[in-house]
Amino acid sequence: MGALRDWGHAKDYVRMQWMMLQQDQPQDYVIATGLQYSVREFIRRAAARLGIALNFEGTGVEEVGRVAAITGTNAPGVQVGKAIVRVDPRYFRPTEVETLLGDPSKAKENLGWIPEITLDDMIAEMVDHDLSAAKQSALLKAHGYAVPVSRE
Repeated sequence: MGALRDWGHAKDYVRMQWMMLQQDQPQDYVIATGLQYSVREFIRRAAARLGIALNFEGTGVEEVGRVAAITGTNAPGVQVGKAIVRVDPRYFRPTEVETLLGDPSKAKENLGWIPEITLDDMIAEMVDHDLSAAKQSALLKAHGYAVPVSRE
């Protein structure tokens, strides 16, 4: 979970692609934020959006994220002390790298492009969407409807 990634929002990336296509002469650009955060930090921020504070313990494939505290009502099935994040080697890439970071400076200089959506804004959008879907599924299930649940 310590792998570093350059997290960015598709809306920002599509806007940059559009800007690239408006140029008279084609050029190569790197589409990236230029900022890095660990997978662990991404998970920590996503959990915090739900009111869950996590503690991480262990290393490598043995690392787990345990619930340290819960505030609010957005995580009714979660219990303090429970491990809710685990490393799953099935999702390792064959050529996994520890750090991915793009340099968008050419796009900034030539196109005036800078990402507008922050990591926290992107996480909020993702978590809020999934929370809304989970609430909808819970409501349907509570009223007797069969609701398929994806585990991926």
